[in-house]
Amino acid sequence: MGYAHYDRLSMQDWLMLALEDENTHMHVGAVAIFDAKPLTNEEGTFDIERIRETIDAATVLIPRFRQRLAQVPFFGRPVWVDDRQFNLFYHVRHTALPPPGTVRRVKRLVGRVMSQKLDTHKPLWEVWVVEGIEGGRFALILKAHHCMVDGVGGVELLTQILSPDPNDAGPDGTEWIPRDVPSDRTLLMDELGYRFSGARTLAHAGWQAATNPFDSLASLRDGGSSMFESLTSGGFGATPSPIDEATGPYRRVDWLHLDIQGALQIKRAFEGTLNDVVLASAAGAFGRFLRQRGVRIQDLDFRTSIPMNLRGKDDSSSIGNHISTLFASLPIDEEDPVKRIKKVIEITRELKESAAEREEGGWFEEFSDRVFPNLMAAGARMVRDGAIRLVNVYISNVPGPRVPVYLQGAQLLEIYPVAPVVRMMAVALFSYDKGLYWGFNADWDLFPDLHDLVEFTELEFERLLKASASVPVPVSAS
Repeated sequence: MGYAHYDRLSMQDWLMLALEDENTHMHVGAVAIFDAKPLTNEEGTFDIERIRETIDAATVLIPRFRQRLAQVPFFGRPVWVDDRQFNLFYHVRHTALPPPGTVRRVKRLVGRVMSQKLDTHKPLWEVWVVEGIEGGRFALILKAHHCMVDGVGGVELLTQILSPDPNDAGPDGTEWIPRDVPSDRTLLMDELGYRFSGARTLAHAGWQAATNPFDSLASLRDGGSSMFESLTSGGFGATPSPIDEATGPYRRVDWLHLDIQGALQIKRAFEGTLNDVVLASAAGAFGRFLRQRGVRIQDLDFRTSIPMNLRGKDDSSSIGNHISTLFASLPIDEEDPVKRIKKVIEITRELKESAAEREEGGWFEEFSDRVFPNLMAAGARMVRDGAIRLVNVYISNVPGPRVPVYLQGAQLLEIYPVAPVVRMMAVALFSYDKGLYWGFNADWDLFPDLHDLVEFTELEFERLLKASASVPVPVSAS
């Protein structure tokens, strides 16, 4: 027998699995649109094999993409083990749009792909190579389970197959040798030891609390990790809204491309951040969208999530979830764009100052992971099912490369992220080259008017841009 190996899922990664059911698909994705000419020969045949070879070599460099889930006996804890039956052709799929390959048809195809759950018996990712898009283009629809990657981690994966050099042939192919899967006995004994160490930690914490309660309370406050901060920042109680309904399994995907220079101009004019520009545009759009549906928005405490990357410089390419989430109330009832962005800037600054006062030590996740992971999973499902309502909409913003990048010489023209839908809709953004790319993912039946929200977002962004032109650039910004 060879060397047996497994990797334990972190608490955050396990929660991403716990959230999933038949209607909630916890995969993250992206739609990357390329110039097809460099990968098309004189006969007009598209060279899919060059793409497969590039992805094949990249997955050797990122072992998680060749691992599947296994379970610890009795405890049911998921772990990663090497997939000895790994088949690249299962994961890299090739299709084509019927002519004309319009953008509308691309969006419908992406919605169908995102409506299908990933098979948990295989490595949890797919790449769909889509030919026949009008304008001589092709697309990659990328899809990976959230227990594998978060937004920032997904960007790091793209760096393995994309390059700023159009002549880069991609990563070198090396042989992959799968490691043996540990026996059930090994997994069970390791888990018992892991839980026992957690019980000792709990007993020690109880003794410390009994002997010195004031220091223990201060430690709980100041050592609050990303998960604890998530529950305390902004408190509970987002107001129910018409978009806060249980979703079905089918997805409607839409997107929007905005000029990043315009976003940076707004940022400088109002001395905020790029994320403030995003939230102010989204707040105005959701206000219009809900008013159009006849909602009295003055009565709503409309909240969103603000993911914060917890990776340090030494683990920027680490797989899995390394995020903290803060919650903020959006001023969707403020129709004046200048007043709205100033309110957003004030809200986000207060949240960041509050978070900075606490040490992000990660102890709460580790403690939960060792002592009561199943209880945490039950809490995650309560959020999914609406028993706990933390936010009305999820909005995430991931920075990308500010220069053009290429796949085997084919330039990446556009890239739209697709975030998972948990009861509500999700909005994700990706900055690349000169563009700010918005991806909207929503329930097919609940949002037949999703494109209205897309148009309102563009309108509110343009209003902010127009307002910023009359604001003197602050000395600090210049």
